[in-house]
Amino acid sequence: MDKPKSSPSERLFSLSGKTACVTGASSGLGRHVASYLAQNGVTVVGIARREEQLVEWQASVPNKTYAISADLSDKAILADIASHVIDTAGNPDILINAAGINTRQAGDDVTPGGWATTLDLNLTAPFFLAQSFVPGMKKNKWGRIVNFASLQTYRAFPGGIAYGATKAGIAQVTRAMAEDWSRHGITSNAIAPGFFNTELTQAVFADTELAARHAKQTCIGRNGELSDLDGPIQFLCSNASSYVTGQVLAVDGGFTAK
Repeated sequence: MDKPKSSPSERLFSLSGKTACVTGASSGLGRHVASYLAQNGVTVVGIARREEQLVEWQASVPNKTYAISADLSDKAILADIASHVIDTAGNPDILINAAGINTRQAGDDVTPGGWATTLDLNLTAPFFLAQSFVPGMKKNKWGRIVNFASLQTYRAFPGGIAYGATKAGIAQVTRAMAEDWSRHGITSNAIAPGFFNTELTQAVFADTELAARHAKQTCIGRNGELSDLDGPIQFLCSNASSYVTGQVLAVDGGFTAK
């Protein structure tokens, strides 16, 4: 019996047969994105610092996945990590830079060490991982880079000096990547999530009144649910977004529109 032919829209958004590298795959938004891609026919290499949680993620996804435990804030090993990814699953078609840290320190309390770690993980690692994978993407004349920005790309939050600086920087890195590499079929875009209940935002959601105020600030009237990321990720990683590059897409329920 012949297999039914896929529709033009299905082919436009299809991710089947692609390979993705997802950082921050052990928890939060990174884990959800890594799982979503794997469940939609993508071979996923998940990278995270915490090996136990990363292995648990891998076991939770029945499709083809690989796990690499590494501290991406150590910029001296980024080239080796990229080589490990390529040796494990081939050069990725898709890179999702979701790993991040937010120390939530007031300006008076920021230390040189904390500042450096935040910049290295949130800004340095996304660029140099992309740089390592671009040659293979150029060879294939196809690639998708999706960085994770933030509400703090646009706005100042308490305790957000270092984090906010990196998330403003990731918007410009995204644009600069697009300028350099888009002519080779490699798009570079970013997602700026609103408030999602994850490990990184536990302090926010532990305060129910604060979480409710954030929900009220959105146009939609609620905080984010992990499934709200699925459509934007599908779009930005597929052929549907082939003429979209250098953009930051706010997935925030309209928080930044008000």
